[in-house]
Amino acid sequence: MRLVVALGGNALLRRHEPLTHDRQRANVRRAAAALAPLARDHALVVTHGNGPQIGLLALQQESAAGRFPLDVLGAQTEGMIGYLLEQALDELLPKERLVASLLTRVLVDARDPAFASPSKFVGPSYASEEAARALEAKYGWRFRRDGADWRRVVPSPRPLEILEQRVIALLLERGVTLVCGGGGGIPVLRDDAGHEVGVEAVVDKDHASALLAGAIGADGLLLLTDVPAVALDFGQSSARAIRHASPAMLADFAFPAGSMGPKVEAACAFVSGTGGFAAIGALEDAGAILAGERGTRIDRNATALVLESAVASES
Repeated sequence: MRLVVALGGNALLRRHEPLTHDRQRANVRRAAAALAPLARDHALVVTHGNGPQIGLLALQQESAAGRFPLDVLGAQTEGMIGYLLEQALDELLPKERLVASLLTRVLVDARDPAFASPSKFVGPSYASEEAARALEAKYGWRFRRDGADWRRVVPSPRPLEILEQRVIALLLERGVTLVCGGGGGIPVLRDDAGHEVGVEAVVDKDHASALLAGAIGADGLLLLTDVPAVALDFGQSSARAIRHASPAMLADFAFPAGSMGPKVEAACAFVSGTGGFAAIGALEDAGAILAGERGTRIDRNATALVLESAVASES
């Protein structure tokens, strides 16, 4: 099968973990160990989030002499995480299985209303509103609640086109396991003269991964994070995990906009548009999720909403 596997930011860096080189490398190796069995048997494209990493870079550079915009910082994080994943996968796969990482641009629309309403969480979490408001005043950033914490939010326009999709398809046809679309891809638009211009935004990784999966004719889309499955009534005594559903069945429920909502929406869009399947679950369960034994599976063949005991947390 041809698969697109998207690693959530919290699958690569757990909430409140320090963003150090050693911690990031250890988490990437854990991710690679879960992905390598899939790469041995299937044509695999790996995408990943970059929220913690791009936010930290933005924070670090405020004390530096020059300031780089978010599209350039996105390219930096895509290169950094792509390098670590490429190296870790290369160590685990047979030598004849080639691995590569590719900087990926994503076309967005300058008129997207997301530019006026930042919603994408980036950077570290802050326990107090006071700390968040101080950073707002100092840097002109915007913050919102993320669970019990506060985090910076930036515009997240919808991806319209993966500009490297033909290159990605070509590499897959040659048997390359590919890491691309990091952080949702580098957001760019075309100005009135037709020139490409980077923009201050972070594209949602799940929507970009679904768009990519459809563009390259993927059979399946796996959205891997730090929870076992999508849950109904999360955080309540009535909470239940969804095991199997169709896009139409999930349309009856609302999921948190800053966490599970984009994953469910992206998964349903891919399934509805292509007829393939999508699944959401924990990184360490990747093989079992693909086999339909774990996680939440979404496809058109579901005849009833299948529920079981709830997950412990949500990302």
